Amino acid sequence: MNLPLRGLALALAMAASLASAQSFPAKQVTLVVPYAPGGSTDIMARVMAQQLPALLGQPVVVENRTGGGGLVGWGSVARAVPDGHLLLTSEMSYPISAALLSNMPFDPKTAFANITIAASVPHALVVHPSVPARDIKEFIAYARANPGKINYGSGGNGTNTHMGAELFKSLTGTFLTHIPYRGGGAALQDVIAGQVQMIVTALPGALPHIKSGKVRALMLTSNERSAVAPDIPSAKESGLDMDMHFWLGFAAPAGTPAPTLARLHKDMVAVLALPDVKKRMGEMGFTVIGSSAAEADKLVASETRRWAAVIKAAGIKAD
Repeated sequence: MNLPLRGLALALAMAASLASAQSFPAKQVTLVVPYAPGGSTDIMARVMAQQLPALLGQPVVVENRTGGGGLVGWGSVARAVPDGHLLLTSEMSYPISAALLSNMPFDPKTAFANITIAASVPHALVVHPSVPARDIKEFIAYARANPGKINYGSGGNGTNTHMGAELFKSLTGTFLTHIPYRGGGAALQDVIAGQVQMIVTALPGALPHIKSGKVRALMLTSNERSAVAPDIPSAKESGLDMDMHFWLGFAAPAGTPAPTLARLHKDMVAVLALPDVKKRMGEMGFTVIGSSAAEADKLVASETRRWAAVIKAAGIKAD
């Protein structure tokens, strides 16, 4: 292609992108959650879907696309038309998977355009009440005395729930058996049912079951206690260097026009700033953030480096 034609093609592409952005949103917006309903990612998506239509002027729905520890949902958004109408409810598992899995069908470092980091919250290590441990020291002693007999659930290979338990294992010298599910919510339900004995999961999804006594919380993966669960000890006071906050946000397919991303960012941050939303999220243990896209990019990059180092140091392998 000669230079004039190449310039014309570029101008036409830019015009098409601008026209697409100016018509956004032209239809329903779908927030893809890569896990089954009930987990913290699903909770955040539904809060956003409830409030965002008033600002966008179009319906917003949540769609749970499960499988592969998040790969099915991530892949569907990575391959989507980049027009802003199909978005990803993103969280810390996809940079973890980027460090853990060598055969991902897309490059998570380039597949998505981050819109915002919405909120963060510590994880909780919870067990079924039948586990004979009232605190984390008793649990570690029990696990060491019964290697391989404690099963822990996760949302799938490479997810935050998988990595949290593996990090705990590496820090405590315990041997726990991994049972992957199609989302952290499903894994937590089997902890409640006694099918597996333990999970390390984000606090909001577990909190109602902790309060009802269906599960026992032994520790938060943080350096401080949570205001919504003040009776649960932090990792630091339990003697573990395990400050691991679950963060989540929203992303679009790479190539989404900048004006569309800017509109989504403006409206999503406005939703997060609503007093009712901040109150509701706070009651579940979330710290609302509403970051810029650049701040989201920086966090995702730093998390990818952090977990790559943890995975290498601990010798963690994908199951």
